[in-house]
Amino acid sequence: MNKVRFYCLQIVAVFTLCISPFGLLAQDEDTNNLQPIVVEIQKQTIPLDEELSDKEKSESFNVITNGLSIAIIAILSLLTLSLYKNNNLRAKANTLLQDKNTELQLAKEKAEKASLAKAQFLSTITHELRTPLYAVTGLTHLLMEENPKEHQREHLESLKFSGEFLLSLINNILDLNKLEANKVEIEKISFHLKKRINDVLIALKKSANDKKTTFRVDYDDSIPESLSGDPVKLSQVLINLIGNSVKFTQNGEVVIRVRKIDQYNNSIKLNFEIQDNGVGISKKKQKTIFETFSQGSLQINRKFGGTGLGLSIVKNLLELMNSKIQLESKLGEGSKFWFNIDLDISDEKVVQQSKVNKKKVIDLQYLVGKSVLVVEDNKINQMITKKILEKNKMVCQVADNGTDAVALVEENDFDIVIMDIHMPGISGIEATQKIRDFNKELPVIALTAVTIDENLDEFFRVGFNEIIPKPFKPEEFFEKIHDTLKLSKKQNTTTLS
Repeated sequence: MNKVRFYCLQIVAVFTLCISPFGLLAQDEDTNNLQPIVVEIQKQTIPLDEELSDKEKSESFNVITNGLSIAIIAILSLLTLSLYKNNNLRAKANTLLQDKNTELQLAKEKAEKASLAKAQFLSTITHELRTPLYAVTGLTHLLMEENPKEHQREHLESLKFSGEFLLSLINNILDLNKLEANKVEIEKISFHLKKRINDVLIALKKSANDKKTTFRVDYDDSIPESLSGDPVKLSQVLINLIGNSVKFTQNGEVVIRVRKIDQYNNSIKLNFEIQDNGVGISKKKQKTIFETFSQGSLQINRKFGGTGLGLSIVKNLLELMNSKIQLESKLGEGSKFWFNIDLDISDEKVVQQSKVNKKKVIDLQYLVGKSVLVVEDNKINQMITKKILEKNKMVCQVADNGTDAVALVEENDFDIVIMDIHMPGISGIEATQKIRDFNKELPVIALTAVTIDENLDEFFRVGFNEIIPKPFKPEEFFEKIHDTLKLSKKQNTTTLS
């Protein structure tokens, strides 16, 4: 309404000036009459301008406020929609994740069952392989002691080598199976490192001579004489690495370097290098050479043989000892394997005894006339064990099963019992437990083809004095019988006194 009034007053003022008949001519005369009207109009116009300005500002503010409100509402709507979609996606992701976790759990259970089945299969199959292998190696030994003709001896040597190779393969498979199943533990005992390396080289000397390959040892004399660690695992690593170099080097040289990297407090870090100038390994094959059953190439496999397990065992053993195997190689120029390992420095003085000297200590005459009960269900193995014992002039009797063995021990006075484990009826373990119920002193040795590493405690707990795995080397067989009889006699004498 105020706007209308303002515009009307302005129109009236303009109209009054325009319709004056003498507007231009009588301007001077009418000016005095119009001034009050104009002043009045201006007075009324000023507040109206201010009011109009306030209204425009208010309207602008309302427009801005409305725009902001609409923008905020739009943003909130978008956020709400985004949150809704995110919640839906999160719900779907959680559902998918739960499904995947369920699948992974099922896959894990299947993998564990498969691993257990594989371990059981390997344990069973290796037992079944060792039993006939015992017959092969045992009969070979017996035939070689019967003064064969020269051409027959050559055949028997080949048969012996094949048997030993098959046994080595079985042992490698078992070792790898135990490593993959995390059943191998690292021991910590004192040992003489330089002597260990020498023993490894002695064991591989024949293979090196056959290849017309020489050994060269570069040993850091600043390394302490007595160290603490797992000498058996370290020796196994070195045997596989050095043996591998010998295998692929003809008319060449294998260099073994051992040097000290660092020494701090009672620990020492050592670097081992095994370098050869053999056939070498291609760049492509170097990426997979440490995998199970992997070899340099099909041609190498045909030419040099082997199973491709040695380097895989090395890799697993070193990882168990917090180390890592490294490789540099070039085809036609040779290979270099190396690793670093931490060992403790031992204050204990290691007494080294040569295996050769240890064998000379055995008094085989002590075994002559000793009464032995052989408990074995396999007829061929019965015959072989009996003949091996009787060749050393021991008195041997055989039982086909555990029940008969218990009865024979009750009725006779044996000096020692050699007991198989897997037999029909009661097992060798159950038979030994029954024998221990009435005879605590009789020496009982387990002669078995089962994997004994994880069962050692059980064997000794039920009453076995010693364990001999099949197949065995005759010298080690008699050594254990000799030591068991001597120890048993000493213990009985101590008890009586």
